[in-house]
This record gives sequence, structure tokens and C-alpha cells, in this order.
Amino acid sequence: MELLGVAVFWCGTILCGSVLLREAESYIMKMPRLCKFCDVRATSCAGVRSCKVECDITSICPDKQDVCVSIWRKTDANVTFDTVCHNPAQALHGVLLDDYNNSKCQMKEIKGRGSQFFICSCSVDECNEHTFFNPTTDSPVVAVVLVSLVPLLVMAVVVIASFYWYRVYRQRKASSRRKKGPPLDFSDNRAIMMDDEGSDSSSTHANNLNHNTELLPIELDVQVGKGRFAEVYRAKLKQGSSVSGEQGFETVAIKIFPYEEYASWKTEKEIFSDADLRHDNVLHFLTAEERKVQRQYWLITAYHPAGNLQEYLIHHVINWHDLWTLGGSLACGVAHLHSDRTACRRYKVPVAHRDIKSSNILVKNDLTCCLCDFGLALRLENNLSVDELANSGQVGTARYMAPEVLESRINLENIESFKQADVYSMALVLWELTSRCNAIGEVKEYEPPFGNLRENPCVESMKDSVLRDRGRPEVPNSWSNHPGIQIVCTSIEECWDHDPEARLTAQCVAERFYDLEYLDKLSDRSDSEEKIPEQISVVDEK
Repeated sequence: MELLGVAVFWCGTILCGSVLLREAESYIMKMPRLCKFCDVRATSCAGVRSCKVECDITSICPDKQDVCVSIWRKTDANVTFDTVCHNPAQALHGVLLDDYNNSKCQMKEIKGRGSQFFICSCSVDECNEHTFFNPTTDSPVVAVVLVSLVPLLVMAVVVIASFYWYRVYRQRKASSRRKKGPPLDFSDNRAIMMDDEGSDSSSTHANNLNHNTELLPIELDVQVGKGRFAEVYRAKLKQGSSVSGEQGFETVAIKIFPYEEYASWKTEKEIFSDADLRHDNVLHFLTAEERKVQRQYWLITAYHPAGNLQEYLIHHVINWHDLWTLGGSLACGVAHLHSDRTACRRYKVPVAHRDIKSSNILVKNDLTCCLCDFGLALRLENNLSVDELANSGQVGTARYMAPEVLESRINLENIESFKQADVYSMALVLWELTSRCNAIGEVKEYEPPFGNLRENPCVESMKDSVLRDRGRPEVPNSWSNHPGIQIVCTSIEECWDHDPEARLTAQCVAERFYDLEYLDKLSDRSDSEEKIPEQISVVDEK
């Protein structure tokens, strides 16, 4: 019984306590609210972000249902804050308060009052002291914009991902064809590195041999050339046969740079990697590789067994047709480098070779020229500064340097100056061609331009000959007996003019060679064919 009495006592105590607690909470909840209450006062608030009302009076609201209200108005130059207590069941300035169940006073603009009018309400003590002007009315617009953009973004991601996987698939498929299919065709009549669709793509490395990160299976054969920065080898590129599994070979050229000449390799690789450089009269570039084991950098290109133009001229006397073909193709190649348009009129970056000479020109099987060795080449970007051009330095081979290059007075304000220097060098190569053409009469042994100087003349020696003496290679009067040679010699003399501005452009020289085609056709006629007009005249007399 005693235990039962104790239990009843404690239960009664707990029950009474909970009742008293609820009554206390109810009393607290029904206490009038404290709000900032200053009626209308001027303010410096600009109506953006957040503002603190300039009111130092806190008032007990007269009605327990009242909430705190702040009103911001701007009429002309007058800006005011109005802080009051108000019953949300009643309209204030014709506005029903529908946002008072907040701890923050979030301003809402009311339109159509002839002035800017913002109002906010909240239900926490003194909550109308700090007001916030975030554009809550614009949030639906933002939501609509976001909802509209999300599908577009998703579609863009899907398209990009699909394109990426398609390219990966195509590259793997092409790689598989190279491993299992017939040998690659490195003939001059085919663009070696065209895309599967044969498109004229201008993407970077578009004419590279894409073999992912694996090194190509190449066997070096024999050294065929050596320059200041690299050695050139003939090599065999292994190609698998899909029929018998035997290994076939294609001949390529490998230009090998030692690790110390990384800068030269990188310059030439970047020049070659521009797909817009691709042209019949520019050496076909296959790919570039870093051979870490051998500590070497490789450039892999098409191979031309006839060798460079200088070697060819040493061992061959050419006729007028050969001169027309070799000279015209050389001018076309230089014109393509210098042009800011491709053959299909798409924009390309002009390139100055800066080391044109007969040993940097290869002879193809069809007896046309192709330019090679771009280690000193310069991409003539429109945004190059004078300082960047000046830092390129005095480069090239002294024997072929233009007067302004020898004198280090090239006009850096005009990128055409670099093209004009190339044209001077090209003129010397055209002179070499002409000197070995049997159309001029007696042909002497091959001699380079300024052959009276030693084998590798220095810049100072060339200054004496070209600048002081204004010397140029000799053009005998007998060369003018052939009408085509006469035009070529005139072009040569205009191209090596001392004044860079007076020189022809490479495009102009190419057009002159093209105009000489009729003479080339005449030179191909046999003696019997040339006698046909005489036979016709005899018939007429009869």
C-alpha cells in the first residue's frame, strides 16, 4: 500500500508539471512581439543586397497577432524606411502580408505605385531591423532558364562524347587496317596522310601517321644526308600482310636529331604538323617520335631517292623542259608557304622558310621539287610582336642570305620582309638550275652561287661580295638566246634586287613559269614534227 501511495504521488507530480509547462509555453507564445517602430524615416539604403534600417526604437506590438514590417520607398531623390507592427490579417497600404512566417525580412517589390515600393514582414523579435533585397520574384525565371538549359547541356555532353568515341573507334579501325591490310602507298600522286573520307581537314596533325603512342616498326638502312642539327637516313617501315602474314616494307626517310637539338626538332615538327602546309611541292610529313632509349628525336617523312637538288645538278645536265618543271614547282612550293590561303581559299598561316638553298630542296620522281628542312622556318602569325621577330635572329646559310639579312637590317615592322628574303634565296637556286640547262649553250661543271668564294663562306665574306661590291652570280648574255631562259633570267634578276620592296613575289614567279608552258610544249616536238609546216606550205604551192 505504501508503494502504491508513492507511485500515485509521483504520477500526480509529473502530470501537474507537464500541465504547467504547456501553460507557460502558451503564455510565452501569446506575448506581444518586439519590433523596430520608427514610422517613416530617411535612409541611405540603395535598395540592393541587404540593409539595416536606421531606427533606434524598439516597440512592444499592441496586438499579440502583430508581426514586424519594414517598407522601403524611393520617390525621385527621396528614399525612406517605414518600420511598424501590423496585423497580417489586415491590408497595409493595400497589400496583404503573406510572407510573415519567416525569421528574415525578405523584401518584395510592389509594382504600379508611381515609385519604387518594397515591403517585407517577419515574425521574430526585431526581425525587421535587417532587410534583404534578393530578387525572390525572379527566382521562377531563373528556375525556368535552368530547366531550359539543362537538357541542352545534357545533349551537348552526349554529342561530344559520341564524337569522341567515334573518333577513337575510327582510329583503332584505321590502325587495324594498317596492321592487317596491304602496304602503305607512299607515291607522290597520293596524299599520304588523308582522313578516311579524304576530307581537307585542318585539324592539328591531320597528315600525321596516327599510331597512338606506339613507336613505328622501323629499320634504319643507310645514311643519305647530314646537316647542322640532324642526320637523315633511308629506312624501312614494316607493314603486315593480310594474306600470308609475311612482313612487307615501305621506304621512308628518317631525320634524326640528338637530344641536344630538341628545339630544332620541335620547331620543324610544329611547322609540319599544320595540315594546311600539305602541298605537292612540300615534303610529305608522316609523324614525329621521341626515341627515349636511343636519346633521339625522329621526324619520319616520305623518301625521294633522287636526293636533293644540289646533288642532282652536280650529276645531271638538264634541258629546258626539266628547268621549266623544276623551277616552276620550286616557285609554287615557296608561293604556297608564303600564301595566307590554301588551294580551296581557306585561311592559313603564312610560313617563311628562311633557309632556302638547293640542298634543302628534294627532287621527286616526276622531276618536280619539294621543299624540306623547316628547322629555321617561322610561322608569320598576325599577332607576332616586333620583339618576337627580333629574337628570331640572323638565321640561314650565309651564301644564300639576302643583303638585308646579312646586314641584320630586315624590316621587323612588316612580315612581308621575311618572304622577300626567301625570294632572294629562291633566285639563287633558279640561277643554279639555269646554269646547268643545255638550252643556254655550253654548260659548265656545277658551281654554287658565288662559286669564287670558299666552300662555306662566313657572313663577313658574303657581306663583302653582296653588300660592298653589290655582286651577284654571273648571267652571261648568251643565256638570253633562248626565249624561255631570257624570261627566267629577267625574273631571277628582279628577285635578287638589292631593294627588298622591288623583288617579285613567289606567286608572281610561279605565274611566269606557268605562262611559259607553250615554250615547254614547243621544246618537246621532234625534228620531224617541226618540219610539218614546211610540208604544208609545199602542198599549198602546188
